[in-house]
Amino acid sequence: MKKALPKRKATQVFLFFALFLSGISLALAQETTTINGTVTDAGTAETLIGVNILVKGKVVGTVTDLDGNFSLEVQQAPPLTLVVSMVGYTSQEVLITTSNATDLEINLEEQTLLGQEVVVSASRVEESILTSPVSIEQMDILSIKETASDSYYKAIANLKGVDVTSSSINFQILNARGFNSTGNTRFVQLTDGMDTQAPALNFPISNLNGPSELDVETVEFIPGASSALYGPNAFNGILLVNSKNPFDYQGLSAYYKQGVNHINGREGEPQSAQPMYEGAIRYAKAFNNKWAFKLNGSFMRAEDWYGTDMSDLNARSQGDLPFNPGANRVHIFGDEVANNIGLLRNVGAIQQQAAALGIDGYLPSIPDQIVSRTGYEEPYLVDYGAAAYKFNGALHYRINDFLELSYTLNYGSGTSVYTGAQRYSLSDFEISQHKLELTGDNFFLRGYTTRENSGGSFIADLTGVRINDTWKDNSSWFGEYTLAYMGALAQQGVAPGASGTVDQQAAAHQAARGVADQGRIMPGTTEFNNISEQVKSDFIPEGSLFNDRSRMYMAEGQYNFKNEIDFMDLQAGASYRLYELRSNGTIFADVEGNDITISEYGAFAQGAKKVLNDKLKLMASVRYDKNENFKGQVNPRFAAVFSQGNSNIRLSYQTGFRMPTTQGQHIDLNVVSARLLGGLPYYREKYRIFENAFSLASVNNYIAKVGEGYSPAAPEATAELVAVNDLPDLRPEQVKSFEIGYKGLLADNRLLIDAAYYYNIYNDFITQTAVRKAPGPVYPVPANGDQAAINAVNAPALLTPVTTPGQENTFQTYTNLVGSSVKANGAAIGITYNLPKNYTFSGNYNYNKLLTTIEEGFLSDFNTPEHKFNLIFSNRKLTERLGFNVTYRYQTAFRWESSFAAGEVPQVGTVDAQVSYKVKDWKSIIKLGGSNVFNERYFLNYGGPTIGAIYYVSITFDELLN
Repeated sequence: MKKALPKRKATQVFLFFALFLSGISLALAQETTTINGTVTDAGTAETLIGVNILVKGKVVGTVTDLDGNFSLEVQQAPPLTLVVSMVGYTSQEVLITTSNATDLEINLEEQTLLGQEVVVSASRVEESILTSPVSIEQMDILSIKETASDSYYKAIANLKGVDVTSSSINFQILNARGFNSTGNTRFVQLTDGMDTQAPALNFPISNLNGPSELDVETVEFIPGASSALYGPNAFNGILLVNSKNPFDYQGLSAYYKQGVNHINGREGEPQSAQPMYEGAIRYAKAFNNKWAFKLNGSFMRAEDWYGTDMSDLNARSQGDLPFNPGANRVHIFGDEVANNIGLLRNVGAIQQQAAALGIDGYLPSIPDQIVSRTGYEEPYLVDYGAAAYKFNGALHYRINDFLELSYTLNYGSGTSVYTGAQRYSLSDFEISQHKLELTGDNFFLRGYTTRENSGGSFIADLTGVRINDTWKDNSSWFGEYTLAYMGALAQQGVAPGASGTVDQQAAAHQAARGVADQGRIMPGTTEFNNISEQVKSDFIPEGSLFNDRSRMYMAEGQYNFKNEIDFMDLQAGASYRLYELRSNGTIFADVEGNDITISEYGAFAQGAKKVLNDKLKLMASVRYDKNENFKGQVNPRFAAVFSQGNSNIRLSYQTGFRMPTTQGQHIDLNVVSARLLGGLPYYREKYRIFENAFSLASVNNYIAKVGEGYSPAAPEATAELVAVNDLPDLRPEQVKSFEIGYKGLLADNRLLIDAAYYYNIYNDFITQTAVRKAPGPVYPVPANGDQAAINAVNAPALLTPVTTPGQENTFQTYTNLVGSSVKANGAAIGITYNLPKNYTFSGNYNYNKLLTTIEEGFLSDFNTPEHKFNLIFSNRKLTERLGFNVTYRYQTAFRWESSFAAGEVPQVGTVDAQVSYKVKDWKSIIKLGGSNVFNERYFLNYGGPTIGAIYYVSITFDELLN
């Protein structure tokens, strides 16, 4: 176990990048150029508010005021070039040749051509989206305003290649190209360059502390491996959310949204519609083109979606019983604790009590069947009061025309539900980010920290278990159950030692549970509420409350050599990251005196060159990364784009890797069904998980044989057991991705087509597997090494998971599939067609297929529908005031696998729709819409909540609305 390093000060982290950027030299001109003018709409001659005017090659710029006017002073002698741009209009470059350019009149034409967007994320430099070397999707300000979904973040699901799953009404997880999960560690999300992962979770936490739609400028999505440019875990895709710079987007804006959900609630859900509230406000102001600031605040409250799935996760027969007395239901918590009551035949206390009751003759009648304790339904344990409170602020200072310094704060607090190895109630969870960044026209240098506070977050499953424990300990409950079972057989006239009929066994089980549950704490009572609150107030392992204050520190820089090299494009960058795990023993083994840190560093270089009269663009990049616990990783990327007119063909070979997560390395947590362990050798040795251990998959097959009526010691049953003596050492996972694509404009530039096919090869595939240990010796190992069975005395112990902390017999650990590759492929095609009179039709189809069968007992987590498509029909200017958008999404059924639950996710098709009305006099837009307007009930991940319709009305005010 690694001890904590001394605290690293921010200045120490920045020194590394000060050296990296020490070669920067800035030649500051002394002469001043004065510019002013007006920008108008070329079609209507109306002045345009909030148009961006930027000096090419510098950071200096301004925006037009409420009258469409602008003025600017530049510390440079002419000539110089202004770049004039605004969303929805074609950008224009204006050459300034005099030092006093006044009364300029600039006319911008409304943009009607497709594929004119400029993106940065694909190559970390500005380029046309048409000639990007990889697949890329973008949402701009207009797309965000026009979305029919109840939030812009959910509308990302409409983009080509995106997979979305939902744990809560305000907790969506994005992914691409398979291996989806509710906590996706194969995907990176950046907000203004900051990684949004929670340090203790290692995956993006939706938009819990991200900008509201008022402050989002663009969203860029890249499916596929991007590690060569973005480092660890940019494995299956990356999402970049870029907020508005306060110099470029000034003024006051605000919105309020009122909605309802839980329409026609099902059993176990609210029976009446529940209100939803959401609002935000943004204000930005610049002073003398030197200082600028912005402030954003937003809130959201709603009754969350409920978990009401009563399916049995242990859906296996126990003889011919009509029900499973050992059921572990998806959204019932406390029933994870189970025991094989047949083991109690030889317990002295049971024998003595049976003799005292005169039923000791029925001891042989106790079946080898698993019985679980009676649990509590999720709605009684989980906080469904979904909420989000966010504050975002930034202060920018233009040191001169070449340098801009900024400080950014992103803070979010809220309540949500997350499905991981268990169901977690993230109650009053907090996460904050602080960033300091220096930017120039050809470089950036940033440092930031992410800090999380688990607040009142707790494990719902463990809460149910601890409530049961508080009322009656497991030994007493199972003892009472077993004695009552024997007594019920006697009352039914079953002969001592006999099993009775199936109906008699079923009646005995029902009677036994009734006796054992007498006096049980009932949901909704004052006693239940008091004990529940006490359990949720005590830290793990005594209670179910987390105590996490983990942190991440990050510093990175990038330099573009465009001012030094003109025969090719060349960029280089480097980064350093430090995790500081501070869960106080509630997630990791970071108890007092045993702090844990993890450090990583990396660097990359990328070059690009156009040849064949600029028709062929060749790109190559390479990155090296090192995590202190694993060997270094080298990741190259090669790409070529051939352009002929408006047609572009791209080929790429990309590589990626993902480091085992902080939990994958260091988790040490009892989640009732098993103890989750990091894959580092320390944890395997600490719990000796390979002593008398058998794969849990084989144990389940063994249990199934016993359920069919075989004796626990029968060779037919024990032959199912597969010993596990070792597992591969945990290491990073790699992917090799081959992609071919086409993007082009057809039909007089009114039809945009984007198509791609990929083939992925994963090596050292990171997975999880579980083992269960027997308490005693195994059979003497024969000379041939066959160790397929254990002795009859200890075999029955494998039937029961032991859940008491410190005495667990089931361990789930991280490992790799070594010696074989995992392969997947897929394709996507998207079309956008601009119809006459401002109508637009677009759609996309996505295909993803896992080509490799993962060995039984190891999680694949592919969790992606094979076929999926989206259709969108819209017109944002049906009239000068009226617009609409209708979206249809469909996906086929697929199997979901996770450490929490596995099962079928049915096919689903939903419709989102909105109509908007512009009130110019109020500078406002009123929108009426709905998500899943036909109220189709569905879920996106097995074990997740059931989702229904949301209907809403919103009003958005923007001081700079044209």
